[in-house]
Amino acid sequence: MHDDRSLVESRLKRVLAERIRPAMYPESVPLEVGIWTAPDEPVPVAEGIAAPRTPIAAGARWGAPWGTSWLTVSGTVPQAWAGRTVEALIDLGFDANMPGFQCEGLVYRPDGTPVKGLNPRNQWVRIAAPAAGGEQVLLHVEAASNPVILDYHPFLPTALGEKETAGSEPQYRLERVDLAVLDENVWQLVIDLEVLGELMAELPVEGARRWDILRAVERALDAVDLQDVNGTAAAARSELAGVLASPAEPSAHRISAVGHAHIDSAWLWPLRETVRKVARTTANMTALLEDEPDFVYTMSQAQQYAWIKEHRPEVYARVKKAVADGRFVPAGGMWVESDTNMPGSEAMARQFVHGKRFFLDEFGIENEEAWLPDTFGFAGGLPQIIKAAGSKWLLTQKISWSQVNKFPHHTFWWEGIDGTRIFTHFPPVDTYNCSMDGREIAHAARNFKDKGVARHSIAPTGWGDGGGGTTREMIAKAARLRDLEGSARVRWERPAEFFAKAQAEYPNPPVWVGELYLELHRATLTSQARTKQGNRAAENLLREAELWAATAAVRAQLPYPYPELDRIWKTVLLHQFHDILPGSSIAWVHREAERTYAAVAAELTGIIERAQQALAGDPAAGGEVVFNAAPHPRGGVPAGGGRVVGAGAGDCTVTARPDGGFRLGNGLLRVEVDGRGLVVSVLDLAEGRETVAPGAAANLLQIHPDFPNMWDAWDVDQFYRNTVTDLIGVDGITVSADSPQGVQVRVSRSFGASTAVQTIGLTAGAKRVELGTEVDWHETEKFLKAAFPLDLHTDRYAAETQFGHLYRPTHTNTSWEAARFESCNHRFVHLAEPGWGVALVTASTYGHDVTRTVREDQGTTTTVRFSLLRAPRFPDPHTDQGPHSFRHALVPGAGIGDAVREGYLINLPERRVTGDAEVRPLVGLDNAAVTVSAVKLADDGSGDVVVRLYESTGGRASAVLTAGFDFAEVLVCDLLERQLAGRQAEVAEGGVRLRLRPFELVTLRFVRG
Repeated sequence: MHDDRSLVESRLKRVLAERIRPAMYPESVPLEVGIWTAPDEPVPVAEGIAAPRTPIAAGARWGAPWGTSWLTVSGTVPQAWAGRTVEALIDLGFDANMPGFQCEGLVYRPDGTPVKGLNPRNQWVRIAAPAAGGEQVLLHVEAASNPVILDYHPFLPTALGEKETAGSEPQYRLERVDLAVLDENVWQLVIDLEVLGELMAELPVEGARRWDILRAVERALDAVDLQDVNGTAAAARSELAGVLASPAEPSAHRISAVGHAHIDSAWLWPLRETVRKVARTTANMTALLEDEPDFVYTMSQAQQYAWIKEHRPEVYARVKKAVADGRFVPAGGMWVESDTNMPGSEAMARQFVHGKRFFLDEFGIENEEAWLPDTFGFAGGLPQIIKAAGSKWLLTQKISWSQVNKFPHHTFWWEGIDGTRIFTHFPPVDTYNCSMDGREIAHAARNFKDKGVARHSIAPTGWGDGGGGTTREMIAKAARLRDLEGSARVRWERPAEFFAKAQAEYPNPPVWVGELYLELHRATLTSQARTKQGNRAAENLLREAELWAATAAVRAQLPYPYPELDRIWKTVLLHQFHDILPGSSIAWVHREAERTYAAVAAELTGIIERAQQALAGDPAAGGEVVFNAAPHPRGGVPAGGGRVVGAGAGDCTVTARPDGGFRLGNGLLRVEVDGRGLVVSVLDLAEGRETVAPGAAANLLQIHPDFPNMWDAWDVDQFYRNTVTDLIGVDGITVSADSPQGVQVRVSRSFGASTAVQTIGLTAGAKRVELGTEVDWHETEKFLKAAFPLDLHTDRYAAETQFGHLYRPTHTNTSWEAARFESCNHRFVHLAEPGWGVALVTASTYGHDVTRTVREDQGTTTTVRFSLLRAPRFPDPHTDQGPHSFRHALVPGAGIGDAVREGYLINLPERRVTGDAEVRPLVGLDNAAVTVSAVKLADDGSGDVVVRLYESTGGRASAVLTAGFDFAEVLVCDLLERQLAGRQAEVAEGGVRLRLRPFELVTLRFVRG
């Protein structure tokens, strides 16, 4: 019996491959082809169509890396094909790789109207069904010769990731450009046999259903005349009709299929190529929707809709019609599918603000789901943001990639740091590129962890990452799986329909509290430091620009730069996409990002300077106005205001130590820097408490080998810790600043092919050690960290995330804790014993690790290490090479509120402008636990003032927010600045009385009369 089964399965495989599939196109004639190659970047469609052509034949090579060639194909449908289905088959040189990772094409009619995209799984263009015979065929193909970067050896360094280094050698060979007859009966037979063969392989070996299918397949193969497949296909199909008609069991798992093409907004291709990928995919999907009445397609990322609207308006018109018909479904409500670990509070909020507003304005659609299938883990502050944006569901798939611990649920409540819960689903199909393969469908049913209490899951169906989308073959398979014995039931449904069903059948699912940590891709918190620094700088500058522009609009009637800020926000949000900000894209993407961030910084700085000059008063008065954009007072300047401040007194000192190094003091701290340039003591003078662990040294640079088992730019594996080198060699130690207001020591080092300069400084009146690190980095496959061993015993520490912080253990009691050996922070990490703590704050680094050891004296050393630089070679072989600058601070004696304050201060330094005016803040607060995250004018141009704030220490807080301007009323709003039903602001004299829960986020809109 076993041998019989194996023989039939082997027979099926061979007959399908060698006889039946080739018979789908039984007759063909070649088309004539001409080619023109654009000299540089892609050209407008009209120019590409009008350009002169040179003849090219099948077998000819074409396509330099990242080039664009325009092909014209022409011919005539033979009269003998009248009454038959005729298609053009265009193979640009595709290989076995998935769509989106090699050459692609977009087909146009002579008038420039897009028809459909071309990729390895979609090489056909329908000409006529049925043909009359004699039809003239004339098509133009915009062919992109994107190089194959993710090949069968995906981790080898390549120069193909940057246009300037990719070379000019043709990448592809034109394989086939023919007119052909499609035998739809044979095509249907192929689908029948694939579905049944795949299902049979998943059924129990001894089960009757498997043998019923096997015998039916055997009869069908017997009915096929291998020398006349086309003439016998109908007879073969009739042998399969019975097993295909047998209905599914009533208890069968239910799969909501939704057409999908997860398109990375940049990854192994630049942004400009994603614009074309989206056009190709949406052209295909809108055409497929017209042909398949049951099919539903969804696409997220408002940015991608905006690209089509700008660059391919004809395709966008088709998209808008399909959206209006309810068939093409905008999903997610975010500007892009962003990383969610590293974006700051306001940036994460604005992802939803700009995404949801686009869908509302363009389509009148309000998304209720967040759609993030491929994002690398989820920060604990995200549930509150999703809810504050007016949404209530979340979909992701990526957590199934975790290396160590299998996530225990597929459907559950996810509870964030403030207690907000979001109904969340992980598709058990374990892919966001489902192809309706029998193995995938069977895996989804077997893998579903909520059996017995739920039976619905979702399957995003279509080729993704590089685009492509759903194919007609997938739709045909889904039709057969709609009600088929032995299989899960498959229906095309919109995401909202799935979530409504899933929540209705499972109203009390389990709860997961805190971040959704991905036990993979941990190095994305560090790779491509310049991209991460550009993001942080842009976020900070946007906060300043909105604050000072709003203040100048209210105080000085300076016009508020609405269009500029809207455009810049969208640019910054785009670059938070989950392969840009994480540093996992090709060189082209990151070099372009660096230039973009520089332009953004220059434009925002101009907005800030114009606003501050309008506020600062008389520049000839001889004074200097200090502006403070931080949400906390500093040096006599109020939060969000400006003041003329003279030079203050100071008592900073620096003296040489007898055994080498220097001692720094400012009356609050005493810092010892030894002859190696390392910080061996930081004494909190008021508490008499030492910060640095005995016998240890802080601000210690450490370097590790870094060669992960798989994804170079993405991963760091735990074994990297097995080998470490402390960088204690010193080239020189000097005093670089010495005044009562501030002192600083400069330490220079060299290691490998690199150099580092570290500065350690104190400022008068500030209880923090200011640390600068400049590295000229020329290492390969190395990991650079800065270590701070602290004399603290604690089993947990706090790390800032969006609108608050979360706690992580310092121990590794369980495999879940051990797997979190690299984690994310925003501006601070904080560690404490009862009554005394330490904050470490950062201006731009996200990755870190925390470990603890017990010393011989039975004390505990808890070590925090910031991750500074890496040097992976794939996909960018020159990742992080060159100069870098980092700023950190060590804050002894800090409570959690001090950590919040110091984190903001290091990220938002004061600005000085000549003038003589006092700049009153637009708003003020009487409780430091309540932190303002944004002050701006309302997006609708009304002139209303919007203030967003949150409780930042993790406790209950009461406060009064005072407004320094007249207002008619105050509205409690969602993130989109719409009044929330049932929420009333408690207006106090001149402001609003607040009563906040831990980490509660509130958006207030001050309506100006």
